[in-house]
Amino acid sequence: MSRRRRRQQRRMAYMNFAIIALLIAGGFVAYQFIKPAPYDEQTLCLVSEDLPPHTAIILDKTDEYDAAQADLIAGLIRRTRDRLDIGERLSLFELDAEGQFDPRGEFSLCNPGRGGQVNPLFRNPGMIEARYAELFEAPMDAVIEDLVVPKEAPASPILEAMARLGQTENFSPDAPARRIVIVSDMLQNSDLFSAYGGAGALPDTLPPARDVAESVERRYGRSLSGVEIEIRLIPRGRYTDLQRGALKEYWDDILSELGMRTDWRDL
Repeated sequence: MSRRRRRQQRRMAYMNFAIIALLIAGGFVAYQFIKPAPYDEQTLCLVSEDLPPHTAIILDKTDEYDAAQADLIAGLIRRTRDRLDIGERLSLFELDAEGQFDPRGEFSLCNPGRGGQVNPLFRNPGMIEARYAELFEAPMDAVIEDLVVPKEAPASPILEAMARLGQTENFSPDAPARRIVIVSDMLQNSDLFSAYGGAGALPDTLPPARDVAESVERRYGRSLSGVEIEIRLIPRGRYTDLQRGALKEYWDDILSELGMRTDWRDL
């Protein structure tokens, strides 16, 4: 074999080696970008110093609702769950007469992703779907069964409950894209204000919306500023016209003063 031939072979070998090295390096870099990020086994949230986007569903259990409404509520919760991005947190809360969230009806986990949401080159879709069903879907379904059991309470401190939620660590203003979905008749009944006593209209003793907002801010700060709220209204017989009219406008004024963006929808 000639010297020139040997030099050509060595060059080809070096080139092949360089190409292989580049492919390996490129694959490693790609894997670093595509590989699954570590997550917390308790919350299923990605391990990060930053809070994830957070949607909170509040079910107002201070008044009763019928079986058909219970089915609609369960469907609403599941549709909200199915719209979550991977890593987005979803919390379910049951509001009691004290304006607190009953821990028996509490669920707060991040969406770990479904089989169809992951890259099959790096993760097994079947295993991911099984994890989703076991760790996220099943616990939520168990909570939903209790959440939709009708209950009744003598007071309805809706606004206080939302403001307290805004003070919690996971739903604080540090969390991006905060969103509340509240299923309620919105007939507030607490020391902030009461929608009752006006014989089907707003009571004459109702404080101005700005005064209510200032009372909330004195107690809880600006904890709700920037929150998007979707109100799923439960109509209450003789109060329906009030709920859809003057009471809705009153709530809109209060929530706007608190820095919230509001969307009203039927259940």
